[in-house]
Amino acid sequence: MKASSGLGQLSELALRKRREGLGKLLPPVTEILRGSLVERYVTCGNPACKCAKGERHGPIWYLTVTLGRGRTTGGIIPEDRVGEVRSWIDNYHKLKDQLEKICEINRELLRRERERDRERRRKE
Repeated sequence: MKASSGLGQLSELALRKRREGLGKLLPPVTEILRGSLVERYVTCGNPACKCAKGERHGPIWYLTVTLGRGRTTGGIIPEDRVGEVRSWIDNYHKLKDQLEKICEINRELLRRERERDRERRRKE
């Protein structure tokens, strides 16, 4: 949100309360994970296996994480942990979104403070 998207219309008290409310909505930071969960079906290479005839093995769940500059890492996630891992990834996105909203409020509060300082200096 930019100042033009409604933050500029709110009082300073309302901004501070909104920021506090957003902070309370943050997911637990110990339950976050950045990455993507990918469902894969694979072949094993055994010519006598069912996968050689088109019925692949799976699903196999794979976590992939981009480390930067074309580097990725990841690993296989056991099927019984997929729900938990998916929840952690969702929490990461929620945390990121909430932090961005808090940052937007802080930028608006700083902008107002700068404006007040300018007005004060003009009056002196």
